[in-house]
Amino acid sequence: MDPLSELLGGIRAEGAILSDAILKAPWVVSFDDAAPLTMVTVARGGGVIMLADGTRVALKAGQTAIVSGGEPFRMADEAASVDRPHLDYWLTCFHPEECAEMPMPKPLNEDGEATALFVGAYRASGRRHERLLRALPPVLVVDDDSDICVWLDACVIDISSRKPGTQAFIDRLFDWGLVCTLRTWFDQQGRSAPVWYRGFSDPVAGPALEAIHTRPENPWTVADLAGEAGVSRALLAKRFNEIMGEPPLTYLTEWRMQLAEELLADPDLTVAQVARRIGYADQFGFSNAFKRRKGKSPSEYRKIEKTPAAV
Repeated sequence: MDPLSELLGGIRAEGAILSDAILKAPWVVSFDDAAPLTMVTVARGGGVIMLADGTRVALKAGQTAIVSGGEPFRMADEAASVDRPHLDYWLTCFHPEECAEMPMPKPLNEDGEATALFVGAYRASGRRHERLLRALPPVLVVDDDSDICVWLDACVIDISSRKPGTQAFIDRLFDWGLVCTLRTWFDQQGRSAPVWYRGFSDPVAGPALEAIHTRPENPWTVADLAGEAGVSRALLAKRFNEIMGEPPLTYLTEWRMQLAEELLADPDLTVAQVARRIGYADQFGFSNAFKRRKGKSPSEYRKIEKTPAAV
């Protein structure tokens, strides 16, 4: 498995919205789900995403934005200001039953100033997604292929009958959309993309990375990983360090520790079982490695994670 797929493994859309409702200026929409990731595609019109820290990012028809960070945010028409009269809307994907239906006018062909949005919010389980979020800006914007909005509009028409399974169908479409959008954005970053993304396409480091992420429990050696790549041990060590900024076995250990954090959140797994799942023969060796990198033993880490945050 490649690193991006691994990091997206615990992220799923929930309550994504495909709507043919139209926003007519002046308007401000509040997104209060505080989701780790929210994806907004503009099918018509445009607007400005406004974060709590004052950041403003313009978005036009044919563009998709991904907002990360887990904080509420707002979007307004291009000329809107929260200090001037406007229509307020509240949108939630996670709790639609608490959100009154927005009194938006239906589409009018002659109204060139209207804006149509498609929105998906994503929940995350475990902690592996945190590494992905650290690689993203608060808001990223990608220009969609010209047929994406047409496809979304077609989906609205196709699912208007609300057959059983419709919401699951929409959510899975947004899962697909998230992968495509992130992959496009990372590709556009070139050498600025995170090393775990760039490294997978490298002919030497890539096979070793795939082996580590697919079978982290294997007792890997540099020679074994070199065999996966079909190169010499010396070449793999040199190239991996050039691409990833650290030796192969150091990367392996760090990845195992990240997996361990997620597994330790499962109360049904003992520390010994967690150790075996990530490639340690006994819990003592695992505990020592975990404490060296995390500053606390697995048992201490698990206890802290169970403690509710102070209100």
